[in-house]
Amino acid sequence: METTLIYSVPFGCSFAAIAALEWSGLPFHLARVEARDPASKQHPAFLAINPLSQTPALLTHTGAPLLESMAILLHIAARAPGSSLGFMQGTPEYDRLNSVLSFLHTSFHAAFMPAFQAARAADNDARAAVWREMAIEKVNKCLAHLERLLMGRAWLASDTAPGIADAYLAATARWAEPLQLAQLRDYPDVARLLAALEQDPGIRFAHAIENGLPAASQGGFRGHVALDQLAVPAG
Repeated sequence: METTLIYSVPFGCSFAAIAALEWSGLPFHLARVEARDPASKQHPAFLAINPLSQTPALLTHTGAPLLESMAILLHIAARAPGSSLGFMQGTPEYDRLNSVLSFLHTSFHAAFMPAFQAARAADNDARAAVWREMAIEKVNKCLAHLERLLMGRAWLASDTAPGIADAYLAATARWAEPLQLAQLRDYPDVARLLAALEQDPGIRFAHAIENGLPAASQGGFRGHVALDQLAVPAG
């Protein structure tokens, strides 16, 4: 059985798992969820895999569901040991990767949540300004930390090629400027890494997938499956 990744659009953090699967060379299918379409988000097959109706969600090669971005990215890296996506557990390189990815998955991702909450607030909700101020402070603090992590490094966890932490950064840092929370040019090492990623074929593939454009895979992409076609786990 081939891996199937359920991803959401627009601008989901599942973008990172799409790029990681493309980099891995593993065979995979994709299933698309439209985040603004309640029928798509509440599709019975999707809810059977993740009752929280959140993406990414992965049906592994064994047919078992795997949830949460960090777990999915580490799973992909572990299944592609010949790639540069991850490192052997117990090594200093793995510890750095795990630390950076944990920071991105918790502190950095969470920093944007007050801004999303403010965007959903009513026009007369006085709390929206406070939420935006919180988001601006938190996002810039996290970007400053990422700038320190990148000092003297080409990538967040590897010296040779982008890996799963870089993919997750690409998925989340792109929210900063559209939400008017930060100017990435104020963080030159972060901006440099993101610019390099935008030239990467795997990242370009993920953008094409999200945008519904023809996506030429250099990896193991086997096409999309409809939510109705998902192999729902028993029980």
